[in-house]
Amino acid sequence: MTQTVVAGPVQAHPPALPSQRIERFLEQNPRLPTPFLVVDLDVVAEHYRRLRAALPRATVYYAVKANPDPAVLSLLIGLGCNLDVASLGEIDLCLRLGARAEQLSYGNTIKKEADLNRATRLGVATVTADCAAELDKIVRAAPASTVLIRLATNGSGADWPLSRKFGCTPQECLTLARRAARAGHRVGVGFHVGSQQHDVHAWDEPLATTAWIADCLAAQGIPLEVVNLGGGLPSSHLAPTPDVAAYGEAITAAIDRHLSPYPSIHYMVEPGRFLVGDAGVIRTEVVLVSRRDGEPRRWVYLDVGLFNGLTETAEEAIRYRIRCAERGSPAGLTERGEPTEPVVLAGPTCDSLDVLYERSSCELPLDLRAGDRLDLLATGAYTTTYSSVWFNGFEPLRAHHLPASGLSPAAAPHGSWS
Repeated sequence: MTQTVVAGPVQAHPPALPSQRIERFLEQNPRLPTPFLVVDLDVVAEHYRRLRAALPRATVYYAVKANPDPAVLSLLIGLGCNLDVASLGEIDLCLRLGARAEQLSYGNTIKKEADLNRATRLGVATVTADCAAELDKIVRAAPASTVLIRLATNGSGADWPLSRKFGCTPQECLTLARRAARAGHRVGVGFHVGSQQHDVHAWDEPLATTAWIADCLAAQGIPLEVVNLGGGLPSSHLAPTPDVAAYGEAITAAIDRHLSPYPSIHYMVEPGRFLVGDAGVIRTEVVLVSRRDGEPRRWVYLDVGLFNGLTETAEEAIRYRIRCAERGSPAGLTERGEPTEPVVLAGPTCDSLDVLYERSSCELPLDLRAGDRLDLLATGAYTTTYSSVWFNGFEPLRAHHLPASGLSPAAAPHGSWS
């Protein structure tokens, strides 16, 4: 396989602050019932433009599962963004909102054959597999499709690794790619380096492996037509991350290093968190503050938790930045600047799993009390969609989307490669 070359560390980028439009919304709605998410669609549009500038070779496929709200999807479709879909429900939603079938990539590696058949009839022509049984379904139900074979990665450097359940070994990938080509499919390779990836060089090793696969296929006269770079680009959570430009530079360098002999390869990138995460803020209310005998820390219970929007705090994988709104301020926005101490943060349900942060350091004001409001920053991704349907009678997380203020000429449509 191609030798992997990894460069040195990249300086972290300061975490993004909520947009001024979100701050105004919170200021103007101090009594809006909590919990709720507010999303600034101008931030989504700006992140889309920044990503396209950072990775100009790659076609952007938004991971719909991150936030499938029609307001988000309509904006991105209007900007010309393509879409990574995981189910017939997402396919139908995107088509209803005006996306073309050729803009969709059916990226879930676990699909019912009937669903594949219907997606094919609707015109979806790019699908993903990571095992022989899934490829067999694709050959039967989607015979004219482009097949992306998903490589496994170790997820090193990511807060939310995507290993074990997805992907295959390099040799398996090569075998499946050959089988797909013999069955008449165009062939590609894809991978995902893990969500909230902190290492800009995490794409180097799978691209080196992809180059080995391309060499093996080329030796048999089979062109590798597509490389899906997956997701992994981060939001501004507790641990600082590099700017998207640094990721783009490192990924582009890795492509040049490993795949320059194949200039006709088309590249895809499937961001979810990066496009919508920083665009959102969850406002929540403190329900209870308690100190138990023998416990060194107070327990702080919120009206939002693991089961109504914060599933990604499971095992404390995703660590959101939290700020305490100034008590009594009509804006309810500024940091209080008061003495703090570590707390255990938990949700409102009567389920012992509903603990958000216990091992991680979460510091809140000493005089925090029920009725105070907190803001969880960069929560525009994987929150509303993870919210359960009335578990314990708590309603799903509500969302407010601030409409985009207009599309600039820089946001010209970015069409499908197929």
